[in-house]
Parts: sequence; structure tokens; C-alpha cells
Amino acid sequence: MAEKRVILGTAGHIDHGKTTLVKALTGIDTDRLKEEKERGITIELGFAHLTLPSGVRLGIVDVPGHERFVKNMVAGASGVDLVALVIAADEGVMPQTKEHLEICELLGVKTGIVVITKKDLVDEEWLELIKEDIAEALKGTFLEDAPMIAVSATTGEGLEELISLLDKVVKQVPDRPAKGPFRLAIDRVFTVKGFGTVVTGTSLSGKVKIGDEVKIYPKELDAKVRRIQVHGEDRDQAEAGQRTALNLHGVTKEDLERGDVVAHKGALRPSLIVDVALKYLSSAPKPLQHNTRVRFHIGTSEVLGRVFLFGTDKIEPGSEALAQLRLEEPVVCWRGDHFVIRSYSPMITIGGGVVLNPVAFRRKRSQRHQLEELKLLRDGTTEDVILYHLRIAEEMGLPFEEIALRVSIFGEDLEEILKKLKEHGKIKEIRTEAKRLFMAREIYDEIKQEILNRLRKFHEKFPLKPGLTKEELKQRLPSGLEVRVYEKMLEELIAKGKIVQEKEIIRLKEHKIVLAEEQEALKRKIEDAFRKAGFTPPDKDEILARFKENPALVQEIFSLLLQEGKLVKLRDELVFHHDVIEEVKKRVVSFLTKNKEMAVGDFRKLVDGSSRKYMIPLLEYLDREKVTIRLGDKRVLRRKET
Repeated sequence: MAEKRVILGTAGHIDHGKTTLVKALTGIDTDRLKEEKERGITIELGFAHLTLPSGVRLGIVDVPGHERFVKNMVAGASGVDLVALVIAADEGVMPQTKEHLEICELLGVKTGIVVITKKDLVDEEWLELIKEDIAEALKGTFLEDAPMIAVSATTGEGLEELISLLDKVVKQVPDRPAKGPFRLAIDRVFTVKGFGTVVTGTSLSGKVKIGDEVKIYPKELDAKVRRIQVHGEDRDQAEAGQRTALNLHGVTKEDLERGDVVAHKGALRPSLIVDVALKYLSSAPKPLQHNTRVRFHIGTSEVLGRVFLFGTDKIEPGSEALAQLRLEEPVVCWRGDHFVIRSYSPMITIGGGVVLNPVAFRRKRSQRHQLEELKLLRDGTTEDVILYHLRIAEEMGLPFEEIALRVSIFGEDLEEILKKLKEHGKIKEIRTEAKRLFMAREIYDEIKQEILNRLRKFHEKFPLKPGLTKEELKQRLPSGLEVRVYEKMLEELIAKGKIVQEKEIIRLKEHKIVLAEEQEALKRKIEDAFRKAGFTPPDKDEILARFKENPALVQEIFSLLLQEGKLVKLRDELVFHHDVIEEVKKRVVSFLTKNKEMAVGDFRKLVDGSSRKYMIPLLEYLDREKVTIRLGDKRVLRRKET
């Protein structure tokens, strides 16, 4: 049976006994800093673990309660599965009680308990009043129906019952998925003598093993996992939902900081813009204006940025909106990750929400369709979101790895979704040597139709031309179209009998060159001119001069004769009639069959004393056509392969 993996986070006002409670339960003092000992308050995150009666190893993150250290609390709460809202019996619900509760809700925590501490300081009547006040304060929150228990860390009263309650509640918490790429949000970095750099954090997804190659984001530093600890014990691997320490090779303590993320390569991409669904807290002191500067908390990181609202210029407390966060430093996240925003000054929690697009582009508020796109990202199925990204990519399509980054689904899970989309005719996959490329089927088909339209227009405009070269046709299509995709489209159109490719020329299958009587007569005259010229053909300019009545038509017919093979181009300005070339081949083969080798002088006689201007190109042409092969100053017949 797989090990249950649950992280418990404390939450609550300063001096309500969170750290004392954790120590009473686990025997671990999570206040490790000298300043924390001296001042008697928690400043930094603390970590402990507790083995429950069922054998579940519960990881515990103890967070600071002071308002000055709420950002540290947010960092700790980012990986929490279960929250213990701690409220002192002698004080009841206080400002940070409410703020911590709001933060847990914004971060998507679904399960929790309420622990009333310092029970020994009040009588039963007061305790009942406090319970009523707490129940009232929790109405409408995820803890509204949460179990409530009163304890005393000093006397030990209620602690056994609390442990039993935790053992019961953890069974309700679903495990984080252990498949997919590994991610760990760093909350602490330090050096261990003899081992080097160590980072700790909550494993958010996947699993990691000793020896794995990883990357530190958003800095994109490469590292290797040398050693792993889970809840202070050496392990061969760590999985999602576990408090984890990683000993990393290849990076120093100075390279890293809280907010960085350790992940498998390719699992993340740094971005300065994220699309989000934003919830603005009802406790916020004033409306949130478009372009407001805020503190953006995601994972264990905090960066500054601005909120760009879509569909409105401001939102009132208690409202929701679709927005973009444009950040001053890059972050890494997945679609579906929760975040918190706090006001720039004074630093109070004002909202949060869910990431819709972790690698977004700069949207224009003036474009109405941008709001509709954000709604699709919020409300659409995973299939809808994949199709959206493929439509946005247009003719460029997206590789498998890029789709994974944008929808934050990887490996076999993504393969299954793409398979269904292909089966339903929604997407097209094109495989190349380097990657697998996907396009929205509608866009793929539109470009195939555009190929046919472009050829049709060309044939209408130039009825005497056979068609477009492969490269000319591609240049008339969307510029981002990859060569392999273009070739695949041509293959499909050829297979369906829509187009024909003759060497490099592409034409519609039904396209036939039909000459009018006067055009046919002109064609015969031009062809006869080359045939009669024999081994000393005219150049193109001479032909144009002979038939100067319609130079454009002469050019078209000249090209047509080349395409039909009745004229053969040896060099740019040197063209022979096909019959003349065949006569040259016949004479050379006959001569070499009798004489075995042929000098230039011999060839001159064969072509009736033609000048060097024509002789050398003819000899080189015969070599290219593998009729002859040059050996020194002479030529011999090339042996035919058997």
C-alpha cells in the first residue's frame, strides 16, 4: 500500500500558541533562529513531523502569525493539504486569524480543523462563548463545518484527542499526483559540511530520485540530486505531498533563494506575464483599480507586478475578474496553481486566484475578443484550452512539449487527451525528425484549401504557364508554415488527386494548357527556330526580337516549351531543341562505341564544327546526363549499372 502523503500547515494570529502546540505534539521546536528564541515569536517557517496512530507520517509547516511576516506564512501555506487554524481561548478570533484563513482559501486549501489553544486559561463558560464566536466567524468559509477541538499544550489536555482527530481527517485528504514532472518550491537553502548545497520544500508534484538531473527555475540552472531526505530520513526518492530536503550538486547556496523551484527539465518556463482568474477579497479596504501595483505570491516566491483588468477598469471588494499579471521578475507556475496578491503598501492581503495561462502573451485590453479568450481559459475543458492554444498558434502549430507547458499536463495524460482530439478530427499531428507538431485541424484544412485557391488564381492569371514551383507556392502561404507541414499538405493533396507535381512544378490536376490558334502557330514558329538552328541555337533575346509583337506571350510560350521538354536548357541563356540534343547523344554514343574515347576535336566534327561557346556546355551536359564521363582531356562512354 502506498504511503499516505499529507502536509499540515498551522495558521492563526501571533501568540496564539501555534509553535507551542507543534512542539507539544511532535517534540520538535520549530523556532530555530536566535531572534525567534529571544523575542518569543515565530519569524521564519518551521518544520516538524508526526507519526499518527494509523502510521501516516504527517509533515507539519509552522507559519509565523505576526502581520509583518505574512509573506513567510504565504510561502509556507503554498504546499499545505490540511490546515489547523489555531485560535487562543483567551483572545478568540483576531486580525491575523482572518487573514490567514483568507490566504488558505485563496491557495485552494479544502480541508482543515480548528484548534482552540490555551484551554487551561479559561473556564468552560468562556470557552463556549469563544466557540460560538469562532463558528460565526467561519460561516461561508471552507472551515464552516470543520471539526473544532480545545486543547492545552501546557497541561496536555486534549492532545491525544487532537492526534486521533488528525488521524481521522488526513484520510479525507487526497494525495497529490505522484506522476508527471517533479516540482519542489524552495523555502530554505543552506549548506551542510561534507555534502554541499541543500534545499528544502514541499514536493508539489511527481517524484524525484537520487541521480536525477533537475533544473532550478526561473534561473534555469542545472543540478543533480545527490541525496534525498523525507521528514529527516534518508530516502531513495521523494514524492508529491512530502516535506523534502534535496542535496544538490552543481549549484551553490549563493545561486539559490526562497522562491526558486526545483523541477525536472522541461516542466516549467519562466514568464513575466500570467493570465489569471482573480478573486478580490471582501475585506479589501477599497476597489482594485486597473494597473495597480501589487505583491504577487506563488509557491514560495514573491514578486512585484501590476494587475491588468479585462472587461472593467476596477473591481469592488468581494468581486471577481479576469486579469493579467505583468511582473517585474519572471516566475514559474502551472495552469491551476493558486496565488495570493497583497497590496504594495500597506502590505495586506487583498486577493488571489488561479493561474489560467502560465506562459501568457501581452494582451490588449482594447480588443474585445481578449476577454472572451480569458473566459474560455477559465471555463473551458482541457480539450477546449488545448484547441485554443493551437488556434492562437495558427499555421506554426505547437510541439508536444509546448502544449504540455501551456496546459500543465504531461506525458501519458496529455497523450491520451491528444489521441481523443485526433480521433474526433479536431487536431492534426505532423511528425518530423526533431519533434511532433500539432495544429488545429480547421487551420490545417484552411491552409490546404489556400494552396488550391492560390493555384487556381495563378492558372486563371497565367493560363499558359504550367504552374508554380514548390518554393513559389510556399511563399504565397502563411509565413510561419514549417516546410515539413507544407510537404505533408502537398502529399495529401496529391494523394487525393487535387494537385499534380511534375519535378518542381505544382499545378491543379484539372489544369491543362490550351492554346488559341494564333498562340499555337507562334509556338510552332519558336520551336522551328530552335530546331532549324541545330547546333548553334539562338538566345532568348534573339527570339524575343524575332517575335516582338507580344513579348509577354513569347516568354510564356518559351517557358511552356521548356516545361514540355521540347526545348532543353543547358545554361541560363543557352537552349537547344530536344531533337538536336537527342541527335548529339546518338552521334556521340555511335562514335564512342567504335572508337572507345573522344577528344574535343572529335566532338567538334560530330557537331558540324560548332563553336566552343556551344561545344563545352554540350559536353558538360552529356557528363551530367551520365552519357559520358571525362577522363583527362578525353571522354568515354559511362558504363551503365546493371
